[in-house]
Amino acid sequence: MATFTVNGQDVTVDMTDDTPLLWALRDGLNMTGTKFGCGVAQCGACTVMVDGSPRRSCVTPLGSVDGAEIETIEAVEGPEAQAVQEAWVDIAVPQCGWCQSGQIMSATALLRLNPTPTDEDIDRAMAGNLCRCATYVRIRRAIHAAAKSLEG
Repeated sequence: MATFTVNGQDVTVDMTDDTPLLWALRDGLNMTGTKFGCGVAQCGACTVMVDGSPRRSCVTPLGSVDGAEIETIEAVEGPEAQAVQEAWVDIAVPQCGWCQSGQIMSATALLRLNPTPTDEDIDRAMAGNLCRCATYVRIRRAIHAAAKSLEG
């Protein structure tokens, strides 16, 4: 059993400590915006914020987030998140959409830490997020656009 905060709401999940956070979110709390992709932290589709840092929820044991603050795609907020989501739409980043929640969470985390990222910064921050549709050029362009919109 673990007690933590998800998107500002205190929750208790009655699952074993070794249950991946992903399944606690999807099955225990019915929050299906966080996607299952690979199950081994290689694709990034399951990315959420744990205490402000991006984390692959498919390999994060529930016992390790007891008392933590979790932010998911369902309620990611703040100027960086808004800028990322607007840029994603303006530049038509999503294709199939499966990876997008993880992509948006990672891009938001990047801009929260580094509001003016270089191409290298973006590539490093997004390296763990795979896109089956290969929209990487648009993803980078959208992150630059989001960063630019945050400047003014």
